[in-house]
Amino acid sequence: MLSRSLIAAVALAGVFGIIWFARRFVGSWNAARRQAEMVDALKQFRMQRELLEAKFYDLVRVSGKPRGLKWLDGDWQSEVTFARACDTGLLTAFVGLHIRFEAVEGGDMEGVAAVDTVRDAAAVFHYQRRRWGTSGRVLMNMNPAEAVTRLVGQFAPVISGGS
Repeated sequence: MLSRSLIAAVALAGVFGIIWFARRFVGSWNAARRQAEMVDALKQFRMQRELLEAKFYDLVRVSGKPRGLKWLDGDWQSEVTFARACDTGLLTAFVGLHIRFEAVEGGDMEGVAAVDTVRDAAAVFHYQRRRWGTSGRVLMNMNPAEAVTRLVGQFAPVISGGS
């Protein structure tokens, strides 16, 4: 007859074996799922980019930001950097944009020479629930690659085929 301690040790080893196997299986499955999600997301982004840019521009024009300035236009750049949010895993696209403003008449920025300066920016788009969207968030005075670098710890770059 086997001793109780031997039975307990075998049972415990079995439980650890099951946990180890499950973690490897789930980890592989999650990696494959994320890769498939990214391929689908990049394809969607390329197809919807013009609509996303238009939505972004509509949101920022009425945002009142930056204070005292009015959005004249944005010249979209080809540069796109994709990253994942470190805390949620949310896939994010940072898109290059050159922005021109004019001062709001009677506002604080009227007469400031720097208002006419074309500014680099990174527009932010998120892929959530299998759809791209934007809240109109813009990161001023940086291109997409710089945005991800400056937000290290919040975002991790992902390898992609570009856009």
